[in-house]
Amino acid sequence: MRLKLTLIAAALVGGILAQPALAQELELIEPGKILVATEGTYPPFSMRSPDGQLDGLEIRVGKEIAKRLGLEYEPVIIKWEALLVGLAADQYDFASDAMDITAERQKQVTFADGWLESGGRVVVKEGSEIKTPADIKGKTVGVLVASTWQKLAEERGATVKTYKAESDALQDLVNGGVDAVITDSIAAAYAIQESKLPLVLVEEYVSHVQKGFPFKKGKPNLVKAVNKALADMIADGTYAKLTTPIVGYSPAPKDPIRSQF
Repeated sequence: MRLKLTLIAAALVGGILAQPALAQELELIEPGKILVATEGTYPPFSMRSPDGQLDGLEIRVGKEIAKRLGLEYEPVIIKWEALLVGLAADQYDFASDAMDITAERQKQVTFADGWLESGGRVVVKEGSEIKTPADIKGKTVGVLVASTWQKLAEERGATVKTYKAESDALQDLVNGGVDAVITDSIAAAYAIQESKLPLVLVEEYVSHVQKGFPFKKGKPNLVKAVNKALADMIADGTYAKLTTPIVGYSPAPKDPIRSQF
């Protein structure tokens, strides 16, 4: 009996000591938790489900990362413009907002490996003869006014029709007002999935961008741990199971941009 109590006491002490040790090893702000910044208002990346709970691509992936690290996922709701300021001030461990990985931002923060690929895609009606971006030559293509998509369409010889909202462009495509639309891959996929539109995305991209989770510089262990969790969930199919219901496919990068330490 005495031996059993001793073992229980040792286990309890070990558990108490393990949390701070883990926090120090992973450079966590709070033991046992991973604090993740999110806007909570940017579908399909972060949004509220009908019951008011946080949901979205970044929320699902962030929660799975926390689970695999044995940590409690704790969201920190923050405005986009304050995101990097809060990160520098140690208000959270990393941000899951849909931030593009750019050379300029890599000077400010350390990104985990790219977790999502997006970019410009051509959207067409089901059964369209347009199968590649090159096929829009001579066609009428809808784009958001004053967007980069307009230039991409014009470079491929399309006649451009502009809209104040991308949802209007997609609806006009459904109605036959244009032959195709160029817009962001994730935004289009979510709109098609959510509204059950009879549209499809042409497989080939017209431009590429990868999203990354930014960390304050000086946290290599935490970034590496997140990278492993992310790679494992992509490899075992969990990532696809989490993201496909939202956008209709897995947006995992085939060749992710790697962390720069």
